[in-house]
Amino acid sequence: MFQRGQVECTKNKCPEDDCFMQTNRTDPKGCCKICRGCFYQGRHYESGTEWRDPINPCMLITCKAGVITESNTRCYTPCSNPLPALPGECCPRCPDCRLNGLQFAIGGTVKSSEDSCVKCTCQNSGMTCSKNACPVLQCSPSMTILDEGACCPRCNGARELLPPPGKSCLLGTSVQKAGATVKYDKDTYCLCMNSTSICARDTCPPLNCPKDRQHYPTSDSRCPQCQSFYENRTVCFVGDKVFRNGETWQESECKTCSCFRGEVKCAIEQCHQSNARCPQNMTLQKEPGSCCHKCIEEDGVCTVYGDPHYKTFDGRSFSFQGLCKYQLTGDCQDQSFFIRVTNDGRSTKTSAWTKTVSIRMGKLKVNLGDKMRVKVNGERVPLPFENYFVNVTKTAYSVLVQTNLGIKVVWDGNSFLEVSVPSSYKNRLCGLCGNYNSNPKDDFKTRSGRMAFDETSFATSWQVGSRKACQRSEPVTGSSCSNFRYRKMREKLCKPLKSRMFSACHEQLHPDSYIKSCLRDMCECPSKKCYCSSLTAYARECQRLGILPYSDWRTLTGCSTNSSQYY
Repeated sequence: MFQRGQVECTKNKCPEDDCFMQTNRTDPKGCCKICRGCFYQGRHYESGTEWRDPINPCMLITCKAGVITESNTRCYTPCSNPLPALPGECCPRCPDCRLNGLQFAIGGTVKSSEDSCVKCTCQNSGMTCSKNACPVLQCSPSMTILDEGACCPRCNGARELLPPPGKSCLLGTSVQKAGATVKYDKDTYCLCMNSTSICARDTCPPLNCPKDRQHYPTSDSRCPQCQSFYENRTVCFVGDKVFRNGETWQESECKTCSCFRGEVKCAIEQCHQSNARCPQNMTLQKEPGSCCHKCIEEDGVCTVYGDPHYKTFDGRSFSFQGLCKYQLTGDCQDQSFFIRVTNDGRSTKTSAWTKTVSIRMGKLKVNLGDKMRVKVNGERVPLPFENYFVNVTKTAYSVLVQTNLGIKVVWDGNSFLEVSVPSSYKNRLCGLCGNYNSNPKDDFKTRSGRMAFDETSFATSWQVGSRKACQRSEPVTGSSCSNFRYRKMREKLCKPLKSRMFSACHEQLHPDSYIKSCLRDMCECPSKKCYCSSLTAYARECQRLGILPYSDWRTLTGCSTNSSQYY
């Protein structure tokens, strides 16, 4: 990947890096070796597949590196009022999704600290807990490792082995003839069928006692048992702390414990893969105090740039060259804040640019002017500035206003403006930035609540203040650039949007609309640098998608002194 002027390389992680039966075939990308699958009852299954027998839901079947493991499910019911198992399921249900004091949400998975192989899942129908035997592995026991907190061992590394001849099977280091049955360990027997070892394995009963009370009755026992414990204590001792029976505490972000008859019982929350992809407009985050990353809705963003081009919170784009004061956005439900903009024509006939921005929250008013000047309640303030309601900071290219409501405003002192609001403001906003309800089709709702059919009718309905704030009585519509000179110069200055410095973003965000805005901005540009606003807007949106443009794009395009800085 080309980024920051350098080629950066990353190594893909193969899904199964512990396969002792790799084939000589690779995945569609040609990167990872494919692990040998299984043939079972006339069907082929990929390695790593897990399913339940359609006739017996208490039979779990797994395919791992050419070996099928059939294991019976042992149910664990940690509640006193279980509900019967649903049709097609094996285990009874607890009405409440709570294990050892940990309450977890629908879709969550928790395992017991007493028995790491007991897994509880929460669904709409309640909580079910079960335990299954570990899959039979292709590698010898001496080649296995058990990760901390894991239930089952895994092979240490991966091997590419030639498949045995005919319909025979390779299990461990020995080859078995088709139809032969072998004893894998003292309780596991495997049958060779169609080059696949099919192993039947009994599952040990779930344990609900602490690990220091678990033992093997004899030297050849496969399953541990709980030692008898007759003392009925009323408190639990954890370090220098004492907890009474029924008391619950948080031992870590992912581990919750409770005291039960003098014994400490814990539940450990299980997280899905941290590299899971989130739906659009959501990002993977880990909230303070929580165990797992989860998809959280991103802040809504409204952007204003150039000869004003607007992109609403819901992603609708339009242009409007009005030269008055307008409500950009505001809380029309609780009136907690309002943001207004005043536009200026800069001595042109048909164009307009944002001149000033005002943010009002109750009795506090913050004004952002040209050259990044800032006033608070009418008085100019040096930066950085901070009080209970706002924090205002300045960089080389922009001013950032952060409010205690979670609202952020970026202003470059020229024409670029970006407003971001928390998702809690959904369906509460109104103004030129739309109503923020994830539906761009109804963004053109006027102040009176009616839908406008064009941007001019919509935008003029949000005009505020007196007529004295207007430089032109009516906004110019349908202006053309065909009669303006310097066409080749305009195209050259806007061309970087299609160049290599932004190429990493092209696949996810097509630059055409920004190029069109850029060309329009240069039609009647007093400073000859109006193209920088479109480049800045594109760079900002790329970064919100997690893509950084070429680090020195400002210097290379001549925008290092006249546009806002992206973050």
